[in-house]
Amino acid sequence: MRFPLFSFSTLLTGTLLISCGNSLLITPEIPTGGLNSKTPEEYPSYSGDGRYLAFASERKGHRDIYLYDLEEKRLVSLPNLNRKNSSQDQPALNADGRYLVYVSTERGRADVMIYDRNKQRSTLLTANVRGSVRQPTITGDGSQVAFQTSQLGEWNIAIVDYQTSP
Repeated sequence: MRFPLFSFSTLLTGTLLISCGNSLLITPEIPTGGLNSKTPEEYPSYSGDGRYLAFASERKGHRDIYLYDLEEKRLVSLPNLNRKNSSQDQPALNADGRYLVYVSTERGRADVMIYDRNKQRSTLLTANVRGSVRQPTITGDGSQVAFQTSQLGEWNIAIVDYQTSP
């Protein structure tokens, strides 16, 4: 028995829509109130508990990192993190949002830094890395940081143990 082409394509389209669980019908929310500006907002990263969202933006004419508290719907101050003569980019948060890892050009090249919100200071993690670095990530407890490095002539993964203290 031959089915007309129209019926088969209609059946296929209907099957695809049903199997996708109607995900094609979801409209993403674009929040206002400090989270978005007229400049590109990039590299969003949630804390593991879902309370904080870190991202990079050029709101002040250079690349900085911002932290948004989703419960209080406001930006959180990050004293001593962003520097005027460098860019901060590619943030990632640990589970509770205390530690934030990011790429900084503070030393004139890309480095991975970790910012402790309790101590309000950053620590350089890649002082001895000779290649480029990018895309840092951090464990939930903040004890280890992984990132990509080109130190050996190709992109590899490096892991740094970061000793946390309360």
